[in-house]
Formats: sequence, structure tokens, C-alpha cells
Amino acid sequence: MPKTNYIPALYSFLEELGRRQDRNWFKANKNRYDDLRAQWLADLDTLILLCSQWWPELKGQTGASSAFRIYRDTRFSQDKSPYKTYFSASISPRGRGSESVHLPGFYIQVGPGRIGGATDSYEAESSGLYGGMWCPEAPLLRKLRKAIVDNIEEFEEIINEPALQANFPGWYGDRLKTIPKGYDRNHPQAELLRLKEYGKYMPLGRSFFSDPRWPEAAADKLHILYPLLRFLEYSLTEEP
Repeated sequence: MPKTNYIPALYSFLEELGRRQDRNWFKANKNRYDDLRAQWLADLDTLILLCSQWWPELKGQTGASSAFRIYRDTRFSQDKSPYKTYFSASISPRGRGSESVHLPGFYIQVGPGRIGGATDSYEAESSGLYGGMWCPEAPLLRKLRKAIVDNIEEFEEIINEPALQANFPGWYGDRLKTIPKGYDRNHPQAELLRLKEYGKYMPLGRSFFSDPRWPEAAADKLHILYPLLRFLEYSLTEEP
């Protein structure tokens, strides 16, 4: 039996939710949400299974352990809108737990809502795939910078790989205005050292996710980023 394409219905639901941001409306449409989320979790299960073929540590993770809630944390935000306008998930051996957010992994977002932390250049297309290390804490960032400098040939071979350059050009996220303390301002890796996170992002529209085989296509794209994730992972875990 052909797989149902639920993505157009998901976008319609999220667009309406974004316009309303109303708890009573959400309660009245909870059945719609539950049905869409169930299909989203099933696709995440497929995606994780495919990725675990080349990232064995993912085995044991599921869509349910990786998907984020739709409810926004508004405690420290001026925007008190109660709901996100996208579905998202963190794919890593640690699942979506808070301890995994700032460690190497993949992030996927689907929907019309702007991707968290996106720069203006990404505002037009919020759905997409991310891989790397998002906003690491200062000690981890220092360790990564040292690992990159100490292993620059290996790192450049990874990030200059043609498929990565073609699919994930540039770096995602903020960067320092000047070279970080402890490095010469004319350091040959100055541009890499100024990064405040090490991640790559591929914006993808609803047409990509509207193909019922999108988990297979996404797994192929994320596989390209796996060597970068492995470098970041062992750079953080190896003993000094």
C-alpha cells in the first residue's frame, strides 16, 4: 500500500497554528496534531534506522526519543507564543536530552517556522538538515579549537570533501569579530577559530519533505556530514 504523504497537511496545520497561537484552538485540533506527529515519528524511526547503518551508536534511539515537543519554553522569552510552528528532532546517540543539545549530532526541522538561531540568510527557508556542534560551552569550544589547529590537515580534508562542499557550503551560526584570546590575529586558521559553533546547515523546502521517501534522501545527505561529527566527537572525548 503506498505511503501517505502527510507533509502538505503538516504545513497547513503549522501555518494555521502559527496564525492562531491559541490553546483552545490547539485543544480542538489535537486529533489532527496527534495524527501528524505519529506519522512524523514513524518517518524519524526510518531515518534513524538508515543512519544507524553507518552510525551504529544510534541503535536504540527512536523517533519518540529524538523528537522535540511542540510546546515552546517561554520562561525567558519576550515572545509568549505557546507553540512552535515546526516539527524538529535531535538525532544522536544521546537522543534529544538537554545534555545532548550542545554535543555533536544532527538536527532536523520541518515546517514554516524559522529555524532556531538562523541568520537572516536562512530566514526564507526554515526547514532543513543540520549537523555539527551547536553553541558549545566555552571549555568545549576551546578544546575544539585546539583540536582543529593540532589536526588541521585532517580537518581540512574533511570539510573540503567535494560532496560536503556542494551540499553544505559555509558554516552555520555566529562568529567572533576578532580572533579568540590566545591566538595570533594573523593565525592561518583565523576564520575557523572565530567560529562560535561548528555546524553545517542545508535549507530544504517542503517539496523535499513532500516526497514520501524523504527519510532515505535525508539519510544520504546526513551521511556526508558524518566524518565531521566523528572528528568533533573524538576531539572532545580524547584525553589531553
